[in-house]
Amino acid sequence: MTFGKAIRSEWFLDEDVIFLNHGSFGACPRSVLAVQREWQSRMEAEPVRFMTRELPGHLDAARAELATFVGARTEDLVFVQNATDGANAVLRSLLPTFKPGDELLTSSQAYRAVRQTMVYVAGLSGANVVDAALPFPIADADEVTDAIARAITPRTTFAVIDHITSSTGVIFPFKQIIALFKERGIPVLIDGAHAPGQIELDLNTLGADYYVGNCHKWLYAPKGAALLWVDKKHQSKIHPTVISHFLGGGYQTEFGWTGTLDPTAFLSVPAGIEFHRTLAAQGSREYTQRMLLDARSDISAALGVSLAAPVEMLANLCTIPLPGDPDATEESALNLHDVLFDEYRIEVPAMIANGKLCVRASSQVYNDRSDFDALKEALVDLAGAGRIALGNE
Repeated sequence: MTFGKAIRSEWFLDEDVIFLNHGSFGACPRSVLAVQREWQSRMEAEPVRFMTRELPGHLDAARAELATFVGARTEDLVFVQNATDGANAVLRSLLPTFKPGDELLTSSQAYRAVRQTMVYVAGLSGANVVDAALPFPIADADEVTDAIARAITPRTTFAVIDHITSSTGVIFPFKQIIALFKERGIPVLIDGAHAPGQIELDLNTLGADYYVGNCHKWLYAPKGAALLWVDKKHQSKIHPTVISHFLGGGYQTEFGWTGTLDPTAFLSVPAGIEFHRTLAAQGSREYTQRMLLDARSDISAALGVSLAAPVEMLANLCTIPLPGDPDATEESALNLHDVLFDEYRIEVPAMIANGKLCVRASSQVYNDRSDFDALKEALVDLAGAGRIALGNE
């Protein structure tokens, strides 16, 4: 299979836009959306029969395929609508266990929506949210592990740590981090929003207590499909964010029905997995990672900045700090995003990491080097016009 522009027609992507932001919401292939439409037609042909008689079995089959893909037991995995939904289910279920003075630990690179959930439950329980101060740029994985270890105190009772960060695209040394908490008896939720489909997973051996991950990003499923994995010993304590008919029926039963919604995104996950496997067999991972690393080197060199993370801590995402702006604001990030889109027709997010303005690029099979070259030229052009700084490293 040929990647790049030759395969872009498999998506509905706007041909006039250079799309370097698969990481935010994904982009569902035409063939997977066609499967979803088939499920929707079946559902609407006889909604009562489908929802009450047929749906449970179809959901079980889809969960089983997803469980195999992520290395989990089917009984430990449930569908949720997104990773934030799953994190809410865990944190809000555990709210009665948090006490005044407890510390809920996360990192300075945590995803804002999940951290806000921690703030919410901390406010209701009298606990405190503590952010381990992580460096960025990152020299090596030990910097991450050491920063988190320094933030653990005798009051730390729960932790939420990213698998791959949204703001920097860095793969955390999750096994070492989980070990830090396990040896102290501290439960840990891993936010793997970006992990399924981007890196290999084996949830059965990961060692986490809880894990959430999206299927609509790198696993090519429709939007509204994600997973929550809970270790068997915790399942009786965890309930969905929406309480419905089956409260008390057990982990699988409660999450299996949370009221009327469109379940076809869940049912289409196997089609996304199949699409992913087809691409992987043709070398998609090697193509996207090589392209990303080469482009990162070129753009960083053109801007006069150092590489922000080791090669082994990256997959299909990378964040490039821009020179200057040591105290960048969300407003400046939004402005840069809008300039790149409105003036250059490039869809790429601008981020703030440790006070520095950055761009985070995604590498997907429908991209080729010309997309990244366009980003480099746009950033150099903006620097030449004095609209962003130019480094001299």
